[in-house]
Amino acid sequence: MAEVERVPRVRVIFYKEDDGTVPMVEWVEALPKKVREKCFEWIERLMTSGYELHRPYADLLRDGVHELRLRFQKVNYRMLYFFHGNMAVIITHGLTKERQVPSQEIDRAVELRKRFLADPESHTFRWEP
Repeated sequence: MAEVERVPRVRVIFYKEDDGTVPMVEWVEALPKKVREKCFEWIERLMTSGYELHRPYADLLRDGVHELRLRFQKVNYRMLYFFHGNMAVIITHGLTKERQVPSQEIDRAVELRKRFLADPESHTFRWEP
């Protein structure tokens, strides 16, 4: 019997600002319960599928920034992240009625990615929902 090759799990962490706040956690906790549960489901998919997660659940935007894509009641929710070794770092979030993430949000995510990579330890927040 052939051995099934498994995708290694990735650890998901959240970006922490210099002042210690974690906007992603604040955003998720403020969402309606059903949307929050769906966000957790998508984060779990990211953990189990890692680099192999693609559309319709995730997509590469640009400059190493990816998006987790979920839709609930005609609203598109997005969690922007990047990979750092065996970790997926969720850096920002948003919701939009449009089908695409606005370029200024991607620019912001690219900047936050640079900050994280310059000092991962001070920008890491581990959170268990």
